[in-house]
Amino acid sequence: MKIALASDGAELAWTDAGEGQPLLLIAGQATAMDGWGPTAEALSRWFRVIRFDHRGIGGSGDGDAGRYTTRLLAADAAAVLDAAGVEAAHVYGHSMGGRIAQWLAIDHPHRVRALILAATSGGKRPGGDLPGAGPTPAALEALVSGDAARLEPLFFDPGWARNHPEAVRTFFNSRASAWAKARHFRASRDHDAWGELGAIHAPTLILHGTDDALTPLPNAVLLHQHIRRSTLVKVPGAGHGLHLDHPETVDWIRQFIAAKAPLKTA
Repeated sequence: MKIALASDGAELAWTDAGEGQPLLLIAGQATAMDGWGPTAEALSRWFRVIRFDHRGIGGSGDGDAGRYTTRLLAADAAAVLDAAGVEAAHVYGHSMGGRIAQWLAIDHPHRVRALILAATSGGKRPGGDLPGAGPTPAALEALVSGDAARLEPLFFDPGWARNHPEAVRTFFNSRASAWAKARHFRASRDHDAWGELGAIHAPTLILHGTDDALTPLPNAVLLHQHIRRSTLVKVPGAGHGLHLDHPETVDWIRQFIAAKAPLKTA
């Protein structure tokens, strides 16, 4: 485990594995870097995969309470790239990690070569929510409860979950205080990047499950409309955890990067 220092002095735990072009993974709300599990392992066969714990999660410090916004959490991600000695990386964000990744691509465009957004949204809609874009009432209740038994069917295919119990357990058992979890929830809920998404110039792959009850599909459609260099892939039957239980997405990411953001050679 390695440590990056955020601008407020907070210690951010990070690690890397594999060789090749750097790929930064940004986890979702109150989820530790270990939650990437088999996906990180698969991606590390082709990329130098860099993962980190958000402030308040896992091995990272809490830091200043005022820095729990998706935009400021993107500055933490940039600090991790600095610590890793990486000027620019491909960036893969899931759920709230996708919200953070949007700000990284907006505020630090030179640091993002290709952007992958999974099961995420541009946030709150000015003047009211987009019809069908908010979580279903049952899904929201499950999310607020934090009960893994209630959340599991919203994230993962039952068959995949039965065959990968350790990955499921690791994903839902991130070490975090109630204080940090509440701030992560608020950061994700208050995210609103719709008015800035047009500034994203990195080629962007949007992956979204058709059965995602936590972040329904209309969010992905709207993201695709706002990000000019984006490709939307709707994953039939997938829920919110498609970054784990649909391993075919690893090949799609490799193909997208090879086609849209190949490594430049002299």
